[in-house]
Amino acid sequence: MSKHWDALAKRHAEVKDRAILDLFEWADRAEVFAASAGDMILDYSKTNIDLETRDLLVALAKDTGVADKRAAMFGGEKINDTEGRAVLHVALRAGDDAVIRVDGVDVMQQIRATRTRIATFVRDVREGLFTGQGGKITDVVNIGIGGSDLGPVMATLALAPYHDGPRVHYVSNVDGAHIHDVLEGLNPETTLVIVASKTFTTIETMTNAETAKRWMQTKVADPAAQFAAVSTSAEKTAAFGIDGARVFGFEDWVGGRYSLWGPIGLGVMLAIGSENFDQFLAGARDMDQRFVNDPFERNMPVMLALVGTWHNQICGYTTRAVLPYDQRLSRLPAYFQQLEMESNGKGVALDGSNLTRPSGPVVWGEPGTNGQHAFYQLIHQGTRVVPCEFFIARNGHEPDLAHQHLLLASNCLAQSEALMRGRSLGEATAIMAKKGFTGAELDRQARHRVFPGNRPSTTLVYPKLTPFVLGQIIALYEHRVFVEGVILGINSYDQWGVELGKELALALQPMLEGTMDAASKDGSTRALLDYLRA
Repeated sequence: MSKHWDALAKRHAEVKDRAILDLFEWADRAEVFAASAGDMILDYSKTNIDLETRDLLVALAKDTGVADKRAAMFGGEKINDTEGRAVLHVALRAGDDAVIRVDGVDVMQQIRATRTRIATFVRDVREGLFTGQGGKITDVVNIGIGGSDLGPVMATLALAPYHDGPRVHYVSNVDGAHIHDVLEGLNPETTLVIVASKTFTTIETMTNAETAKRWMQTKVADPAAQFAAVSTSAEKTAAFGIDGARVFGFEDWVGGRYSLWGPIGLGVMLAIGSENFDQFLAGARDMDQRFVNDPFERNMPVMLALVGTWHNQICGYTTRAVLPYDQRLSRLPAYFQQLEMESNGKGVALDGSNLTRPSGPVVWGEPGTNGQHAFYQLIHQGTRVVPCEFFIARNGHEPDLAHQHLLLASNCLAQSEALMRGRSLGEATAIMAKKGFTGAELDRQARHRVFPGNRPSTTLVYPKLTPFVLGQIIALYEHRVFVEGVILGINSYDQWGVELGKELALALQPMLEGTMDAASKDGSTRALLDYLRA
């Protein structure tokens, strides 16, 4: 147990009532409490972290072994020790000259070979060398769930200005409404279906895949000829009828929520092309190198993680809002929700003991300015403090709408300022007095308009949402999760919490069908089964 936890708790007790705004009496604060990665800047000056606090946080990161664990991850060691696996999503975006060994074998050779195969397939589809049974592929339907869906959906939306390939659609939910609504209006003869499941057994994905196959059969003589798979199961994909040339696998050292960089990104590649996807990988690789080489005080992933640790584990702020002022990042909060909550939502330390402090926070959010008209009321005047993480581009992709981007940016900056500055009772009273209120009613009306302020936020500013920048942003948050997990002493790369519900669902299905007795279930579940069967 690091001694720095106690020192940080003591420091929080000393400064918790201090106004963040007062810290800006130091003219250089915004410069000192920021980290850069090329043209990207992370401003964390609107937090209650000062030099003494930052020194303690950095000492905590060093004392808990972040540097050693980082070297172990990049070196191919099996840091996912509950499953006996390396953690090497970073290898999927490593440079052409990289050598990364697992059990003595350089994994980069296979990664490069798979990259080449995928690039060839993407080229063939986009140029019409691979066609459907009714002509050139016009639409792609990616069927997956969790890490096989959230990342590709998010990136495809984010990189819309770069789409010059077939239209790409995504199906994840086993609810039949999802696949019905996606397939409706598409032409089976010119649609390519990608089934993304590492084991080719994920029940939601395979159910949807069979539905898509039946849909394809309505117009196509050989449905499987228009299917591709992202899977490691050559046997099961062959049984489904998919030619091995259209099956792209990845190793068990790539977790689902970290898999966007490889074959799981096939849908994104088909939409934007291999060259743009290479830029996406280059952005992530740039962040990887900064994470490895920059000193902690200027290391963007490390500092973002330390800000999160300060807010969650020390200050007791149990939630975190992700607020991209970029409509094309509308799915980023959901993507980061999975990344953080599936990785660090643990209650047990690496040694099997119960954690003695809170693990990962609840992560949620929506794009600005929509969120301002939905939940910012609670953020500004509610009884809980919600640290906010704002994202804003210096430039948009629509120069003819630059005036709207200025309005967007002004809203973003205004929200972070308002959260910090607040509005005192005196200021609110003066405003309402000018409106003619007096006496007790003046006081009552004024109190409704008080903003507590002193609510922390970070702001990530980037030049423009390009493939390179998106790669930087995602890798930044991947490494942030890694650092927070190391500091907490947990395994960020397993997810046993998703398994129990899956097992129970398999047992409940025959009960819903009426082929198995439900006597073993609790009274609530039996009653709900009766209602659904009726």
